[in-house]
Amino acid sequence: MKEDMMMRTNVMSSSRVISYWVTTMVTALELLAGGVTDLIHGRTALVAGEPVALVLAHLGYPVYLLTILGVWKIPGAIALLAPRFPRLKEWAYAGAFFVYVAAVASGIVRGGDPGTLIWPAFILAVLTLASWALRPPSRTLGVLFPARKLA
Repeated sequence: MKEDMMMRTNVMSSSRVISYWVTTMVTALELLAGGVTDLIHGRTALVAGEPVALVLAHLGYPVYLLTILGVWKIPGAIALLAPRFPRLKEWAYAGAFFVYVAAVASGIVRGGDPGTLIWPAFILAVLTLASWALRPPSRTLGVLFPARKLA
């Protein structure tokens, strides 16, 4: 019985670590690729699709926003993958989440195609949130809700 509990705990712990790294790698790679794409005003699907400058123009944003986003996405990706620096990671997660949620909101408000403007950004926002929630203790600032001490 005790061995069974220990085995379940190990499997759950391993699943959590694997889930963390999968969601983190997807988030970081998208931030890195998205940052480079934004900086060079490339295409939405790396080598295919509409140029990101046209997408931003359709959404009503100035093209120089791509430079701002690109400059911040690249160090954000690096911060998510680098060891230590938990406060920097918190900012990187927040920035990525805000970018994806803003993309969803922009797509909804401007009536964009859900398949290209809304769902991908929504899925990336969920993956970013999952990566943040699955972080190991060494990558967090501490307990989210500390236990109250009884007097």
